[in-house]
Amino acid sequence: MPILSVQGVSKRFGGLEALKDVSFALHEGQVKALIGPNGAGKTTLFNLISGMDRPSEGQIFFQDRDLGGLHPYQASGLGIGRTFQHSKVFDDMTVLDNVKVGRYGSGRAGIFSAFLTLPRHRREEREVREASLAALKRVGLEGRVAELAGNLPMGDRHLLEIARSLATEPKVLLLDEPAAGLNNEETAQLMRIVRRIRDEGVTILLVEHDMGFVMDISDEVVVLDYGKKIAEGPPLMIQNDEQVIRAYLGDDL
Repeated sequence: MPILSVQGVSKRFGGLEALKDVSFALHEGQVKALIGPNGAGKTTLFNLISGMDRPSEGQIFFQDRDLGGLHPYQASGLGIGRTFQHSKVFDDMTVLDNVKVGRYGSGRAGIFSAFLTLPRHRREEREVREASLAALKRVGLEGRVAELAGNLPMGDRHLLEIARSLATEPKVLLLDEPAAGLNNEETAQLMRIVRRIRDEGVTILLVEHDMGFVMDISDEVVVLDYGKKIAEGPPLMIQNDEQVIRAYLGDDL
C-alpha cells in the first residue's frame, strides 16, 4: 500500500488548468522524482500535497488519510515535510534557530508555560534544541550552528532547509529543486545526504531540473507536461521515452 497516493488530481486557476487528471503512487522507502518543463505543474502539485492549496478535482491520500482541506501545519503534523524552490531561510537568525523554528511546530507546552518558564516548557526547550542539533548533524551542518543563515553559501542554505524539515520528523519529504544553483561537488554531497535520509526511513518525492541528479538518485520518475502525466517508470525507461524527449527537446528533433 502506498504511503502517498495522488488520484485523478486536477487544479484550475480561473481558465488555466495547471494539472489535469494526474495520478501516481509513492511507496515507502522510495526516492521518486517529478520532472517536466517549466510550467508543467510540478510546484502546483507540491502545493496541493503540502496543504498550501486545494485540488479542483481528485484526491490525495497520505497513509489512507484524505489530505483535502488540511492546512500546511496539519500536513506537517501528519508527517509531510517540505523544502521550497526559492530559499526560505531566515537570514538574520542563526543556523540553529532556523531549525528550531521548524521543530517548535510540534511543541505542546504552549505560550502560558513559556511565559512562566514552567518545567514543561524548559523540558521542551531542551528537546527542541537536541532535535534541531541532530537534524543539522544529518545534513553535515553541525559545525555551523552559531552562524547567521544569511552568510551561508547556496549549497548550505539548501541543506539548512532540509534540516529544518527533518526536525519535524517527516515520514515523506518533498524536495523542491534541491540541486538548483549547486556546483558538481555540492550536488554530489547533496546526493549522498538524500540517500542517507532515505536509508534512515524517510520517503522522498523531489522536483528537480538537474537530469543527472534525477537519473542517479531516483527509483522511479513521473513526467508532467502542460499539467498532464505523460510518463512514469524507472529512470532508464524515462530516458528513452519518445514522448518525454519531445516534451523536453521539441517535435523537430
